[in-house]
Amino acid sequence: MQRLSMERPPGLGYNLFWKGVFLGIIFLFSYLVYFASQSVEYTWRWYRVPQYFYYTAKIDVTSPLEGEIRSITEDKDGIKVVIKGEEEETISLPAKSELLLSEGDYVYPGDKIGFYKKGKPGLFLVGLYITLEVSVLAIILGIIIGLLTGLARISKNPALRYLAITYIEIIRGSPLLVQIFLWYFVVGTLVNALLSKYGFSPIPSLWYGVISLAIFSGAYIAEIVRAGIQSVSKGQMEAARSLGLSYAQAMRKVILPQAFRRILPPLAGQFISLIKDSSLLGVIAIRELTKATREIVTTSLQPFEMWIVCALLYLVLTFTLSMFVQYLERKAIL
Repeated sequence: MQRLSMERPPGLGYNLFWKGVFLGIIFLFSYLVYFASQSVEYTWRWYRVPQYFYYTAKIDVTSPLEGEIRSITEDKDGIKVVIKGEEEETISLPAKSELLLSEGDYVYPGDKIGFYKKGKPGLFLVGLYITLEVSVLAIILGIIIGLLTGLARISKNPALRYLAITYIEIIRGSPLLVQIFLWYFVVGTLVNALLSKYGFSPIPSLWYGVISLAIFSGAYIAEIVRAGIQSVSKGQMEAARSLGLSYAQAMRKVILPQAFRRILPPLAGQFISLIKDSSLLGVIAIRELTKATREIVTTSLQPFEMWIVCALLYLVLTFTLSMFVQYLERKAIL
């Protein structure tokens, strides 16, 4: 009889050596990046980056009419300025406002009465919020579309099966950018024209972006769902049906929970790709993170810092989603 050979786990010295190699590679890469950044003729201004996350805006308060400032009263709620002309107008300002005029001064429409400061989110936060909003909505709709299409893909009904195959092949066989253009400039123009004709408000471009991303990701999710369901042994369905469950009940209570554990990793990859694909929505005037960064670069003339920050923000989003899916994967296994 042959003895079974068992590999001994690597020792402490082995792990320490290769961890040192890893740290050395990271250090070397960091040094090369630093050396390259110092070699180019570019003035780095990292101190200007925070203002594009959050800044304090100076908001002017102007007179809406011509007249005399009759009274200025201040209390805990703010400052009230009464202007008397042909009509009487009361203007309210926040408590910490600064007035530039006093009682008895004569003002004309548009004259500055005072100003106050108010904190506002910068373009990075605005773009990040819209990217999150679009991605979450597209992921939810994509899961619904993908699940229904995946079930139709394996259905015994030829009409449902052929429709699912046609949808999957058309969507996966054409570029996402082209689909975004079609949804916004073709479908969106026709739908909004009909809505305007009957007195309804047009649909914002954000929703056409969400629909295009959801339908695009839904085709890939459908194939992931189909593969996950087919990877479950046919005996599971037969056993469930023999216990008196209907096909729908067996699919919902027996097959899908097992398939869900197997499709989580590819689903995570698809969701991460969807977040990055949302950067294409800037072509239809949606101010997501990439478009916001382009606007910042145009005004600041600092492409290196801004695009590095943009990349880091995308990395934070995708890494957080990856960690969340890994948590769900561990819970599903348990």
